[in-house]
Amino acid sequence: MKVACVGGGPASLYFSIMMKRVDPSHDITVYERHPAGSTYGWGVTYWDNVRNSLHSTDPESARAISESSVRWDGWVVHVHDRTTVTVQHGDEGFGIGRHRLLGILAERARSLGVRIEFEREIADANELAEADLVVAGDGANSVLRERHADHFGSEVAVGRNTYMWVGTTKIFDSFTFAFVETPHGWIWCYGYGFSKDHSTCVIECSPTTWRGLGLDQANEADSLALLEKLFADLLDGHPLIGRAQADGSAHWLNFRTLTNRTWYHDNLVLLGDAAHTTHYSIGAGTALAMGDAAFLVTALHGDTRLQPALARYEKERKAAILSIQREARFSARWYENLPRYINLPPSQMYALLGRRHSRLLSHVPPRLYYRIDQMTGWLGSKVARHR
Repeated sequence: MKVACVGGGPASLYFSIMMKRVDPSHDITVYERHPAGSTYGWGVTYWDNVRNSLHSTDPESARAISESSVRWDGWVVHVHDRTTVTVQHGDEGFGIGRHRLLGILAERARSLGVRIEFEREIADANELAEADLVVAGDGANSVLRERHADHFGSEVAVGRNTYMWVGTTKIFDSFTFAFVETPHGWIWCYGYGFSKDHSTCVIECSPTTWRGLGLDQANEADSLALLEKLFADLLDGHPLIGRAQADGSAHWLNFRTLTNRTWYHDNLVLLGDAAHTTHYSIGAGTALAMGDAAFLVTALHGDTRLQPALARYEKERKAAILSIQREARFSARWYENLPRYINLPPSQMYALLGRRHSRLLSHVPPRLYYRIDQMTGWLGSKVARHR
């Protein structure tokens, strides 16, 4: 099969690796519009079950990913002067720099015979007329998908809260949450390490807080300076590092949850964020993209007819990620309704933070939900120490 993958992210690269492992005769090219080595973002997260899956699928790249990752197995939560350490009994968490991850996957793909063409923008699948299959791994703003928007039935739900994704030289040994109260409302961050010298911070607040603090008018330098003051206790004197913008503007966003009615059109198929997005607060985006790749490879080699294979991929993968998408929606909603939880007694607030994926939480009074949870024994297994 002659395959063209548009977009050089984890989804396309991992798909090309698995396709070559199953059948080295596949002719695969990955097209990436940006130069080699240029990528957005800081660290990405994955969990122990994902690590195990990577090792079973392609041990070579999995070993390199594991060796370049940092590990955590607990949470640290800061609210004012209150701190808790919450041990997660289950999956371990890992962080790896996005730049490093892409480098590992690209190197592995090339070693298997995949061609990667950087600085090559594909605006229309017709440019790849010789390909038997075109894989659109070109992200949430996929150009190839938008060419057939009516067919795919794309829908976007825009989140209420505003967020910024930044880096820092402060190293977080655990997955860290910090909530800071301002005269204009609460602002908070999620922090996690991804290398020996850098961590990621995702900073979020409501629109009211964002405007009240003047962040809607501030450029990036002024935004980072203010955020460093607000999170001074957390950062211990370390700076926040933003994304370079040509006009100096701050890169504040509202999360866009993308869904598509169908994931394929003729020989064009959607992969990763081009097919679906999940709120960053559950840390699953990269893992889901690579999981898409695995499902697509399995479908393609389970049926030699392209259309039935793509239909199987769409049906089975949609079903597989449904619960994760639901959890992501509830998690985003928990943060959008933070005032409902933030002033609870510390043990209750911390416990409900861990249960933010629950579909019932927004419908049950928080104190009642906490008591029910405590009775079922969940709290005792999750909260290890509170001080």
